[in-house]
Amino acid sequence: MNQLTPGAAKEDTASDRTAMAKLRTQLALDRTTLAWIRTTLTFATFGFGTVAFFRTLRERYATPESVQLHENAIRFGIALLVLGIVATILAGVSHWLTLRRLRHNKEIVLTPWPLSITVAMLLGIVGLVLLYSLFPV
Repeated sequence: MNQLTPGAAKEDTASDRTAMAKLRTQLALDRTTLAWIRTTLTFATFGFGTVAFFRTLRERYATPESVQLHENAIRFGIALLVLGIVATILAGVSHWLTLRRLRHNKEIVLTPWPLSITVAMLLGIVGLVLLYSLFPV
């Protein structure tokens, strides 16, 4: 029978805890990336839906205002689609880099400018540009 010394048992336990902590971190990272994918798909869907709604409005009521609204909706939809694509790419790169650092036992670094703040600022800018285009000064 192979008997373990108390010190070896403690090392095994610490190693197991470290492995479980890495697994929990990886699973949390996966959940965060999936949340970003859902969010960016929502951006794209909302962009397409906005364009389709205003296209229907333009077809039913062929006025200069409906044409202007449709053109602005196209810009807004494209902006949301581009924002969704860029955010998906950035989320994927962030996931990959963090996972690589985790696998190589390197320290996980918190970014000073998170992706969520960047997307929120860009979405705010898109909203302000859309508002300006609806009500020109």
